[in-house]
Amino acid sequence: IAVGMATNIPPHNLREIVDALTLVIDNPESGELELLMAVSGPDFPTGGIIYGRKGIRDAYLTGRGKVIVRARASIERMKNGKENIVISEIPYQVNKSNLIENIAELVKNKQIEDISDLRDESDRDGMRIVIELKREVPPQVVLNQLFKHTQMQTTFGIIMISLADGAPKVQTLRAMLDEFIKHRHEVIVRRAKFELRKAEARAHILEGLRIALDHIDAVITLIRSSKTVPEAKEGLMKNFKLSELQAQAILEMRLQRLTGLERQKIEDEYAELLKLIDYLRNVLASREMRMAIIKQELKELKEKYGDERRTEIVDEQDEMTIEDLIAEEDMVITISHQGYIKRLSTSAYRRQNRGGKGVIGINVKDEDFVEHLFIASTHDYILFFTSKGKAFWIKVHEVPVGGKLAKGKPVVNMVELTEGETICAYLPVRNFEDGKYVVMATRNGVIKKTELSQFSNPRRDGIRAIGIPDDDSLIDVDISDGTNDIILATHLGQAIHFPEDKVRAMGRTAYGVNGISLETGDYVVSMVVVKRQTSLLSVTEKGFGKRSEISEYRITNRGGKGVINMKTTDRVGNVLAVKEVVDKDGLMIITQKGIIIRQDIKSIKVIGRNTQGVKLINLDEGDKVTDVARIISENGEANGNGNGNGNGHGDPDNLVDLGESETETDTEV
Repeated sequence: IAVGMATNIPPHNLREIVDALTLVIDNPESGELELLMAVSGPDFPTGGIIYGRKGIRDAYLTGRGKVIVRARASIERMKNGKENIVISEIPYQVNKSNLIENIAELVKNKQIEDISDLRDESDRDGMRIVIELKREVPPQVVLNQLFKHTQMQTTFGIIMISLADGAPKVQTLRAMLDEFIKHRHEVIVRRAKFELRKAEARAHILEGLRIALDHIDAVITLIRSSKTVPEAKEGLMKNFKLSELQAQAILEMRLQRLTGLERQKIEDEYAELLKLIDYLRNVLASREMRMAIIKQELKELKEKYGDERRTEIVDEQDEMTIEDLIAEEDMVITISHQGYIKRLSTSAYRRQNRGGKGVIGINVKDEDFVEHLFIASTHDYILFFTSKGKAFWIKVHEVPVGGKLAKGKPVVNMVELTEGETICAYLPVRNFEDGKYVVMATRNGVIKKTELSQFSNPRRDGIRAIGIPDDDSLIDVDISDGTNDIILATHLGQAIHFPEDKVRAMGRTAYGVNGISLETGDYVVSMVVVKRQTSLLSVTEKGFGKRSEISEYRITNRGGKGVINMKTTDRVGNVLAVKEVVDKDGLMIITQKGIIIRQDIKSIKVIGRNTQGVKLINLDEGDKVTDVARIISENGEANGNGNGNGNGHGDPDNLVDLGESETETDTEV
């Protein structure tokens, strides 16, 4: 019966190990923490970077652990604007040729699509693998993909099994060091005993030679008078009290040793041997001397062979998530009336002048039309709020990418809605942090706020966001820090402005408090959480709009009727949505027939509250505006977005810069 046991002990830096051994010798009571300070961790001859110290600590304290080792890579920017990833070190035991073949295979299979060239420029000066990227590709994203799918990142499993007293045993770092010191101690004892026996034997011979030289005439006479060698040896042993070895050495001594110089050499050698014998006896008698020898030999070893660390150890990183493999960019998210969702890069849309015809933003079929539109980063979450007051979330990168004419994917395949339940509002969110609130408004004028952190762990079938009755529905949601003002705007052109602190924070299942008193037939279309104290943009279903200073809306208590926000007539239509905007913002308008127009807010004149506004988009017969979205300026505070029946708003920390506008034309595409 045989037993097999695997051991996997990584290489270490000689200097660090010598320092740790010296520490244990000088202070046998030294603790594990002191040893961990002396030995940073494994040091691989191929370099690389170790991520995290927990695996190292586990290995040193228990004998088992695992460390993540990554290749060392840098980003080089070329003159043509492209960027290269340059690999200069790879993980231990990774074959360079196999790694290059693996990367090439991933590119060929389109698992990694942003690499345009791959070449090996390694020479006698070191390793250099160059990965050339396509233009405007985020190099860190490609690097993360390489770490995920290739041996540019490996896991080294440490199992410190060694033979201790003849049996295999899992050893800690301290036990390993103790065993090594024990081994060196045994080596020094055996070496000292061997050298002592050797020195004593030589000294014994030299003592005989000294006696012979002191009585050289008698020795010569005895040897000459002897008939045989045994007789001469016996005579020497008997007459001069010599041992057999000494007598034999005298007989074998050459005549040249009789010179005065040779005699002095014998005397000098004998004196040195006596000192050596005394030293070796002291070594065997003193453990302290033996430990000093171990330290000295380790010091010499360190000075002769020690070098700097090659493997860098950095703090542990969070486990790689899917977001690390996806480039962060701003996307236009569209949701149709029949519940189809898709995303498309904001660069696909261009700005136009007021009154332009727009571009086709979605292929509308079977009387479906785009109902919601907003901007969000691929690393954001989307909180979906339903008409029945439930909340769901998904990640933006999970939304399918579609071209301008693509229909998208049904939202019901991504979140579980009940019969008759529709998405009425949405909220792009980066972090579910404390100190932030979700502010909600209903069609019947109820206002409510709840801490954002209460929405961080929704179930697949949703969680209750507001306890809403059957005769009401949720229409708008925004994020607040708890100190803003709130404006509620209605379908018939009324608006009320009141401080947010008039609304206390409530739990998710609460209904809320009255925000505005409504006339018969009127209902709330938008809620604005005021963050920039600039102007309000109001847009009607017939494509008219206007801006008015927020200062024109006097602050009152919640629950009142408010003031006139916009004069509604048959020509301009009723109010669809209201936004807080500044001159540097952009605006997107989308119609029932799927036409999208993008223009600058500064092209819309600031006028009084009690006015009809100007035409923002020329509508075809039978078409109407169904959605508007504010595109935040570079210096803005929030990425607010909206829709006809309710509004979604962005994370205040998520700023969107859409760049400069293209040629201003009104040509329909």
